[in-house]
Amino acid sequence: MTLVVPTYNVQGYLRECLDSVLHQDFTDFEILAVNDCSPDASGAILDEYAALDPRVRVVHLSENVGLGRARNVGMEHAHGEYLLFLDSDDTLTPGALGAIADRLEATKDPDVLVFDYDRTHWDGKSVRNLLHEHLRKAEASGAFPLTRHPELLDLLQVVWNKAYRREFVIEHGFTFPPGYYEDAPWTFCSLMTAENIATLHLVCVHYRQRREGGNILRTTSRKHFDVFDQYDRVFAYLDATPALELWRADMFRKMTDHYLTILEHPNRLPREARSEFFQRAAADYQRREPAGFVRPGGSRGHKYQLMGRGSYSGLRGVKTVAKARSAAKQHGRRQVTRAKRSVMGVYYHSQLRLPLDENLAVFSSYWSSGYACNPAAIDAALAEWAPHIRRVWVVKPRDRHRVPDGVDVVLAGSREYWAAVARAKYMVNNVNFANAVVKREGQIHLQTHHGTPLKAMGLDQQKYPAGATMDFEALMERCDRWDFSITSNRFSTAVWDRVYPCSYTAIETGYPRNDILLNATAADVLRARRALGLADGTTAVLYAPTHRDYEHEFVPRLNLEQLAEELGTDFTVLVRGHYFYRHTTGDTHHGDARIVDVSGHPEVEQLYLAADALVTDYSSSMFDYANLDRPIVALTEDWAVYSAVRGTYFDLPKEAPGAVAGSQQELTEIFRSGAWCDDEAARRRAAFRERFCDFDDGHAAERVVRRVFLGEAQEALPPVVPLAERKPAPSPSTLLLNAVPSPRGATTASGPRSELLPG
Repeated sequence: MTLVVPTYNVQGYLRECLDSVLHQDFTDFEILAVNDCSPDASGAILDEYAALDPRVRVVHLSENVGLGRARNVGMEHAHGEYLLFLDSDDTLTPGALGAIADRLEATKDPDVLVFDYDRTHWDGKSVRNLLHEHLRKAEASGAFPLTRHPELLDLLQVVWNKAYRREFVIEHGFTFPPGYYEDAPWTFCSLMTAENIATLHLVCVHYRQRREGGNILRTTSRKHFDVFDQYDRVFAYLDATPALELWRADMFRKMTDHYLTILEHPNRLPREARSEFFQRAAADYQRREPAGFVRPGGSRGHKYQLMGRGSYSGLRGVKTVAKARSAAKQHGRRQVTRAKRSVMGVYYHSQLRLPLDENLAVFSSYWSSGYACNPAAIDAALAEWAPHIRRVWVVKPRDRHRVPDGVDVVLAGSREYWAAVARAKYMVNNVNFANAVVKREGQIHLQTHHGTPLKAMGLDQQKYPAGATMDFEALMERCDRWDFSITSNRFSTAVWDRVYPCSYTAIETGYPRNDILLNATAADVLRARRALGLADGTTAVLYAPTHRDYEHEFVPRLNLEQLAEELGTDFTVLVRGHYFYRHTTGDTHHGDARIVDVSGHPEVEQLYLAADALVTDYSSSMFDYANLDRPIVALTEDWAVYSAVRGTYFDLPKEAPGAVAGSQQELTEIFRSGAWCDDEAARRRAAFRERFCDFDDGHAAERVVRRVFLGEAQEALPPVVPLAERKPAPSPSTLLLNAVPSPRGATTASGPRSELLPG
């Protein structure tokens, strides 16, 4: 069988879709994927899968032709006996293809097999097709003509819950028309024509209900007028096929119901187009009503009557009554909303009524705990590129000392804070602002994030124990405020697109905080080491483990004293605890001078510059540090537990950016043997960099400021420097190998970008 998978703007969902097919226990199939000139990374993902599995074939279209015609292209290249159509954000259930194949064989190869589906929502809920009993009832009949079970016409008018015998499709010349609602003529005409239909009362497809985008039914557009063309095609087919005349009344009923559904939906038609749509619908009703047609009873029949009369005002009156009833039910909800607003305070709401300050930007980082990360780098770039914009940082009172002198601060929860968040044109954060913050019209929220995700994030956390206590609805409401979302690589873009399904614009600029890793000079590297008290001859290893959701304080996985002892006097271990845990500012030496606690150091990027190598477990620090092209060792002793509890996006032990240690003993041996920096480690690091260092080229902050704050078009921004052409900050080992003493006792580093440091 052939699965035709049209693809457009689904980079966040496509892998899951393809995996759901390729991991089936039934293997006699091909995937015919059609890249409908998708502007995102979907085409590259398809090529990646095709290179790994010969069952995947890809057709790349040079222009966007739409869903229906992309399916037609797929059919032209298909080889399978049966055609299945799978939308690229949906998935097959485990065992679906085997069950479909068995049912086709048991019913002696029918023209059409109809199987069941469920709707999977963003909050993890699944709802089975409401008319699934039609399938169960028909299943006992084996193969049958539609006249035996006409209720199948009432199933959702979609193509992806059916398997079609390819010769049957070719014989009758079925193709998909252009425009919205292209499934209607295909579905009705194929079912009416089929001599043998079979059903499978089994959920075979998870029909994804995307929270934002991806579904024409959620778009407000005149494109919904395409439905008239689709029913013109249905009735033209009936007119050309006398044997199908018995279905005319049913098609008239389906047409009328479809028109009413579009009219009654509040967000499909532009307000000014509704009357015009009704008049066209009424005209179709009047010219196509079959002789002797019996209208349905109740309110639905009344709507038929109003359409037959062409009475738009009458239909609107029916809708008004329904809205009044709905409004009464919503009264309680409004009361709750008012109560919430009162908590915010009268002062905040008075500020919300004042004009926005077009030249004010509010910054926050890590839940208002200091001046750091991408927001800090953007702040610095803003001072250079747009000095007319005033910059204010939100910090908690206990973290005031974490903000450098000269930075304007408002304390979280103060009157100054509420005034700032109410009136600022720009809001910048690497997490989310508090629930109580109202997104104003004209305000711009910039989400910078604070790492590349190895662990499950956003809605994906619903699948794992670590997300059990999270309020995902509240999370989505916070994310709805975003206007822009920064990404440092295409991998992140795809993940954020899926796990934060909101209507923001993704900007692939790179992470501003990593600019320094590409722009730092030899002098900067040596200065970073001297600030930490590192001797010139020492190899500095930065140990930066991540947070575990099931632990409440920082628990090193290593016996640091033992590690320092076993590595010897040529090594110094810098220990960086996760920011979730409270640390004092500054660096602390343990009893052993070769161990330095840098958990309280205000700039992790300075630690990256100073370190010869990074040892981490599952921290996003590996993605940032990889930009330096220096050795990384992954410590994965509790990988099985961590990946099961938190969830991960790839198998780190297999795809690590360097050597992998499953224990402290293995870690020690990796450093003793030189495996931490050998050719194999370099090969793995190169593959990792190719995958995850897409956009970090030293110009990220400039791109962000020019795109978000100065309003420049994406095309006007500096192009990303190719990975092979980038020159990261020189490594300490290179500098120290080439260093020679100067006559004044200073050190001259003759490595890349060497500069003279004052003694």
